[in-house]
Amino acid sequence: MNKIISAHNLTKTFEEGLVKALNGVNLEVFEGEFVAIMGPSGCGKSTLLHILGGLEKPTSGEVIVDEVDLGKMKNLNSFRAEKIGIVFQLHNLIPVLTACENVQIPMFELKLSSREQSERAEKLLKLVGLGDRIDFVSTKLSGGERQRIAIARALANDPKIVLADEPTGNLDSVSGHEIIQIFQKLNKDGRTIVLVTHDKEIAEYANIIYHMKDGKILEKE
Repeated sequence: MNKIISAHNLTKTFEEGLVKALNGVNLEVFEGEFVAIMGPSGCGKSTLLHILGGLEKPTSGEVIVDEVDLGKMKNLNSFRAEKIGIVFQLHNLIPVLTACENVQIPMFELKLSSREQSERAEKLLKLVGLGDRIDFVSTKLSGGERQRIAIARALANDPKIVLADEPTGNLDSVSGHEIIQIFQKLNKDGRTIVLVTHDKEIAEYANIIYHMKDGKILEKE
């Protein structure tokens, strides 16, 4: 397997160095793996995920994603749009738009006609089990359904890597397990998944689990 994510000696400090969110983190993820990063609130796992996705810059250290050094990238937005899909705990949908329209948002910079965008969005919504909710606005849907839309949106540009930050954190246990099963299916179809969670039951769906505490990775299982 090819190494698709590599982090070397990452540190991240806030409040002028007084708060150390990451303290020398090293991490390797290989193509096709399903990795969970587990730990209590405040341990640095979300900060790590955001750095891996190019949403934040480390204070020091190096991140290589799909053979690209993120620290040397001038246009991280463009890189993310091509390579990485991100799912957040709060789905961040636009409430006045339909499910289909929300999924189309990342496609606006692609050279696709509006019909092609709509057809791709509908296909992705069917993939996550929302084929009958295509024209519903998000305010008419349940929390689990809204998170499914967020997953479909993260897949809009066919990324090789999907990063998920506590994607089941605001859901009941039944909806949470349904969502994580979608990530399992995406992984079986060949996508690399890196998921952050504090929930042991959710983490156990992954093939590899890293345990974090106080800004460090303590062990791997």
